[in-house]
Amino acid sequence: MTGGRWGGRTNIVAVLANEPHLGVPVPEVRESFLAAMKEFQAEGRGEVTDRSMIGREIRWYGQSWATPEGFASYVADLRAEALEQTPRAAGLVPATTLWWMSGPDYFGRLAIRHRLTPLLLEVGGHIGYDVRPSGRRRGYATAMLCAALPIAHMLGIDPVLITCDEDNVASRRVIEANGGVYEDQRGEKLRFWVPTSGRSTCPAE
Repeated sequence: MTGGRWGGRTNIVAVLANEPHLGVPVPEVRESFLAAMKEFQAEGRGEVTDRSMIGREIRWYGQSWATPEGFASYVADLRAEALEQTPRAAGLVPATTLWWMSGPDYFGRLAIRHRLTPLLLEVGGHIGYDVRPSGRRRGYATAMLCAALPIAHMLGIDPVLITCDEDNVASRRVIEANGGVYEDQRGEKLRFWVPTSGRSTCPAE
């Protein structure tokens, strides 16, 4: 699979064993991806008030996902977002998007923003992630973040800033399990700095 290189040897082994792994977006998981988006929408994601990555993409791309060709174009757009030269709306920065997958199954997504804007420094951070509702409580978020940290280091980011809502206990546990150090709270967001260097193992799921 194309995304096997991102996680190094561990990720290559996971791909060969058909285990969940972090990889670049691929069209082959479209059916599972669409089912996941329905799960997110059942939670209210995609509504006008939803400012998350998932919400934005449901609004911007949702209709195009109806055809394989439209979905493939969406996948190409996601990959292009990692390139500095790609045109983008004001306030957006280059970002590497990765999906947590196993064979044809899509479980979640993670984006690494290559740099911080003043807004991202306050509330967004370098890394954002989502696990589909039916895939939660399996340790995927912790494993996904752990696999992403060496990639962030390759991008020259150390440490990374990760934020979560003050009442999101599960996300705070994920961040702290991966070495996150709490700095402060700004508005409703808790802010953590997570080192990306000197990592050899992932926390137990």
